[in-house]
Amino acid sequence: MAIPAPSTNASIPVAVVQMNSRGDKAANVATALALIDRAAGTGARLICLPETWTFLGDDDGARANAEPIPGPVTDQLSAKARQHGVYLHAGSIHEQVAGDPRVRNTTVVIAPDGEIVARYSKIHMFDVALEGGEAYRESSVVAPGDEIVTFDMDGVTVGLAICYDLRFPELFRILALRGAEVVVLPAAFTMRTGKDHWEVLIRARAIENQVFMLAPGQHGTYDDAHWCFGRSTIVDPWGVVLATAQDADTVITATLDMGRLTAVRRQVPSLANRMPDRYAWPDPATITSR
Repeated sequence: MAIPAPSTNASIPVAVVQMNSRGDKAANVATALALIDRAAGTGARLICLPETWTFLGDDDGARANAEPIPGPVTDQLSAKARQHGVYLHAGSIHEQVAGDPRVRNTTVVIAPDGEIVARYSKIHMFDVALEGGEAYRESSVVAPGDEIVTFDMDGVTVGLAICYDLRFPELFRILALRGAEVVVLPAAFTMRTGKDHWEVLIRARAIENQVFMLAPGQHGTYDDAHWCFGRSTIVDPWGVVLATAQDADTVITATLDMGRLTAVRRQVPSLANRMPDRYAWPDPATITSR
């Protein structure tokens, strides 16, 4: 399979928003809109919000605060995109699903004209049991998505993923093979896993697939029992960290030098050097889950 050539040598200013969302949807929305204004003031062409920023809390609250897409929140974001003339990656919100008691964890991307140009629902469900009794079962309230998504932004191909997707390199490789040069990963990574795995995994996905990684995250506690790691980050295709957020509601910025991506892929042509005819998935019957 031929790897799409990098699309441009342009420089793209981007901004990543970090939040500490809680159970008050109206307050969360107000904070996000203010941070979008702040991010737009930096001259960013692309602004990215974190995962489930409209509400962080229990399952009942997630269902109660879900809404359709398009809906009230995405309408407000569309107005902001038009106001500032930017691409707005809406992090993710809980989306109502017709005929399903569960919701979807869905991101949309809004173009400068206010139109939704891409939407992606999180594929991998965060069903884990950590030491110390800390447990999560996202699948009890969230229905997984079933489509891998890229979109075009001013001639640059951008891939979409959400939080726990980060641990599944197959998704990122498919995005790269479909031409992704940038991947946006909104997240609410736990403190327990984030302190050891967050930066390592983001840099690994960037290096393996020779893409820029934009990772807007949640920080702080949202119910006095669960903590998010924060440290939103922007990483280049060589794995260099271009920006990292402090532990606060904030905006970090960087300029994506697409010429740098071209140079990295030329120096270490690992995507071009793949040997797909040598790769074969194991028979499912032989795979064990541990």
